[in-house]
Amino acid sequence: MSGTEIIPSTLQAEQPWFDYPVRVQPHHTDYSGGVWHGTYLTWMEAARVECLRSLGVDFEELVALGCDLPVVEISIRYHRQLQMGAQALVRARMLEVSGVRIPWEYQIQAPDGQVLYTTAQVTLVAVDREKGKILRRLPATVETALTRLAGKAF
Repeated sequence: MSGTEIIPSTLQAEQPWFDYPVRVQPHHTDYSGGVWHGTYLTWMEAARVECLRSLGVDFEELVALGCDLPVVEISIRYHRQLQMGAQALVRARMLEVSGVRIPWEYQIQAPDGQVLYTTAQVTLVAVDREKGKILRRLPATVETALTRLAGKAF
C-alpha cells in the first residue's frame, strides 16, 4: 500500500466515528517541519476525551469519582507525515468492550479522506485511583455513556 489510500478497518466497523479536527502548529513539529511522532498520540487522546465529553463524561468527574482510564496497550502505524500548517481529521471510535478492557480505534487523515496519515488501536482500563486497582465494573455514569457511544451516530 502506498500510504495514500484509506485503509478499511480490520476491527469492528459498525461503530460510529467521532471526528476531531486539528491543524499542525509549529510546536507539534520537529526540526524538519514534520509532525513529531508523539503529537499524534496527543491528538488521539484529545479526540477520545472530547468524544466522551460529547456523551456527558468529563474526566474531571471521573477523577472526582475516584476513577481513571489509563492506556494499557497501544499500537500505532505511521503511514505519512503531516507537515506544519496542514489540517487533519482525527477519527476515534470505541470498539466492543471486552471485560475490563476498553478498546479504541483511530485514523488520522486528510479532511477530504484522501490521505491516511496514521492508524492506531488503544486499550484503556478503568482504575480505582485510591487503591490503584483495576475496577471490575465501570462507574454507572461511565457505563451508561459507553453504552450510548456504541449506538451513537456522530
